[in-house]
Amino acid sequence: METNNILVRPIITEHAADIADRYNQISFEVVRTANKYQIKDAVESVYGVKVDKVHTSIYQGKLKRRGSSIGRKPNWKKAIVTLQEGDVIDFFATE
Repeated sequence: METNNILVRPIITEHAADIADRYNQISFEVVRTANKYQIKDAVESVYGVKVDKVHTSIYQGKLKRRGSSIGRKPNWKKAIVTLQEGDVIDFFATE
């Protein structure tokens, strides 16, 4: 699997910003078939930082209704990446 296809998007919420400040952890939505080693390599190659740990979890898709029809959002995988001391990923940096 290509390293640029593993990371779907960074998760930017208040909780994600809080754990980034406190524990130097960044959250990503990743492809469901990716393992921890592939996620670590992808983050290191795309952002140029050193990764210490990777935690993953699979989330169930929510049930959605639109009128009388009922559907379901797809399941997705979240990776919480702990960066080594001194490394930072800033998604809102202006140059």
